[in-house]
Amino acid sequence: MSLGGASTRRGFLAAAASISAAAGLSLLPPAAQAQLGVQSRPPQPAAAELAAERRVAIEVHARPLTSFDLRDRARTRFGALQFRSGLVLTSSFRGFGGLSALRLDSAGERFVAISDKATWFTGKIVYRGRDMVGLADVEAAPVLGPDGRSIMARRWYDTEALAIDGGIAYVALERVHQILKYDFGRDGVLARGEVLPVPPALRRLPSNKGVEALVAIPKGARLGGTLLAISERGLDANGNIIGFMLGAQTGSFAIRRSDDYDISDAALLPDGDLLLLERKFSLFRGAGIRIRRLPLNKLGPGALLDGDEIFSADLGYEIDNLEGIAVHRDAEGHTILTLVSDDNFSMIQRNLLLQFALIED
Repeated sequence: MSLGGASTRRGFLAAAASISAAAGLSLLPPAAQAQLGVQSRPPQPAAAELAAERRVAIEVHARPLTSFDLRDRARTRFGALQFRSGLVLTSSFRGFGGLSALRLDSAGERFVAISDKATWFTGKIVYRGRDMVGLADVEAAPVLGPDGRSIMARRWYDTEALAIDGGIAYVALERVHQILKYDFGRDGVLARGEVLPVPPALRRLPSNKGVEALVAIPKGARLGGTLLAISERGLDANGNIIGFMLGAQTGSFAIRRSDDYDISDAALLPDGDLLLLERKFSLFRGAGIRIRRLPLNKLGPGALLDGDEIFSADLGYEIDNLEGIAVHRDAEGHTILTLVSDDNFSMIQRNLLLQFALIED
């Protein structure tokens, strides 16, 4: 069943609980969807084809979302967040989709994103006033390995996390438990990845629950120069989610897991607090998205971090498989959160780009 049309999807979400649970299938990984008979869009071009093209300009179409709450279109406040605008993104480029991580410049305009099929996407968000209205100057390119070939040629799958520290970009590969370092400031999307040494415990994370979030702590801040690598659901003996500190400070830490949520991304606020984007799915309890705010002043080797929920949403809202979060400040000084979803190249999912303002009460 296709949920491409807005009215079809909204009617679906408003149906009985059993049908709402079926909509939650869109939050399942592709392999699980396939077992349940869910059709997927054709896959992206082969690694060799993308590698040969190197960098291509693509057109991305954007359909505006005028509200976030499917049941109350006038509502704009959700926890500590104020909905600004949203877009549903589509493209005729076969490789578009699977957006797993997003980083923005300080103005919230230029973006770098990665798909879980090892593709870079770069471009510019176009605004009309405060609202996003489209994307411009979008280019796609393969994520390259040390040998200059697409990492897909090495069967390195699931590029799930991205951090940018000045001119250096870091990309985490979930299934093979690698982190690649790129001189992005010099070479951009044509940069070759350098394999970053990681602790043995990181290499032992579960196959499909490895590093899902990367955060670079800026120099000058406490623990500046440290890269945080946080797993999706690699658990310690107490059932808490495992994270690692690499670089200036090394060691492992944990984040308290609650209510069956897994981590899908993280980003730093201007004051240094950490935002965690989390998701969950159950055939019986439906799907959910949550953002928690964690103070980093207690971070260190062996630390257990926890924080308050500032936002949550279920299938009654314009959500999908939200996997990326980025933070910037707008011209008025408001802190803006941008969320992006991974459609898993599935016909029942969407590539969403959502923006909220953080309200500091």
